[in-house]
Amino acid sequence: MYRSRWRIEEAFLLTKRLLGLAYLWSGSRNAVQLQLYATLLVYGVLMEICQGVAAALEQRLDRISVEMVFRGCYHYVAALRRGEERGLVAYLAAEAATLGIVKRQRSRHPEQGTAHALVPT
Repeated sequence: MYRSRWRIEEAFLLTKRLLGLAYLWSGSRNAVQLQLYATLLVYGVLMEICQGVAAALEQRLDRISVEMVFRGCYHYVAALRRGEERGLVAYLAAEAATLGIVKRQRSRHPEQGTAHALVPT
């Protein structure tokens, strides 16, 4: 539940970092609204792509790295220029291991029996 609570903040942080929009170039209302709408549009499209990749790989969405999907779009454009005719989602799913799109599984709890007791010396 907590992970989904701050989705809008995550959207802005991620999109601003990926697109290099850390600073507003203008403080006018129109400029702020444009950046707001652009951020929401880019993030929405990016999440749709991530959902398609997750479905193609039969993974949960939270296992897909949004940043690596974004960076994989560059490689997709290069593949298109080489003449490959796969769609974006198909390309990212096929190259997921190479591009690091699926996050590594982390262990949440240490294994039982590996904790060392403190022994007074």
